Amino acid sequence: MKKNTYYLKARLFPTIICAIPILSTYFFGFSDKAKSFVDFLQGFTWTGDVTISVALIFLMVQTNRFAAKEIFQRFFFKDEIKMPTTNYLLHSDSFFSKDIKRRLYLKVFNDFKITLADEDSENQNELEARKTIITAVSQIRNTTRENKLLLQHNIEYGFMRNLVGGAAVAGIISLFNLYYFSQITSVDFAFKMNLVLIIIYLIPILFSKVIVKRYGHYYAKVLFEQYLNN
Repeated sequence: MKKNTYYLKARLFPTIICAIPILSTYFFGFSDKAKSFVDFLQGFTWTGDVTISVALIFLMVQTNRFAAKEIFQRFFFKDEIKMPTTNYLLHSDSFFSKDIKRRLYLKVFNDFKITLADEDSENQNELEARKTIITAVSQIRNTTRENKLLLQHNIEYGFMRNLVGGAAVAGIISLFNLYYFSQITSVDFAFKMNLVLIIIYLIPILFSKVIVKRYGHYYAKVLFEQYLNN
């Protein structure tokens, strides 16, 4: 149920918001051609606008998630190396107090037998210290999967991250549509709609760094707080 909730709210909802350009491409540009082609496919006569729309949205779910993780999250956080969940457990980071970090280090060792680097070791090899933290955080996530508050923050982070990725993909499709609906198939309404959509999708892209980092911060904070209370 929780996986379904996450998929619905964090992946499907932002995809629906960002699927308008590709759906406009289909309905205003290729709908009749697509249905004519489908008529030739034996056994697939049930396929119509609704089925193709669902398939396009599913494709967008995967594309948006890939763009969000492999472009924006990788660019801002270097995969997990510089995510807030990693930074906040470093001795050099001041977000959590030394006492809180001491309690987290001790609990991680007791629960998973993972020894996080001490301050001297971290100074000598920070990358290795970060990699150890990433392993610990992965275990922490596994033990807090049933936490409702954490799930909510995870959904919020996933929604905003995937919205940013989806906006980038949708913006590219809208740019293509401007050319297509002005030079190849003249559809004035579709052209104007995609022009407005480009402006709308630019907003999350321009603020992508602030959005992804801010919601990543909220998630990391709640993750460690809930883990300590677990």
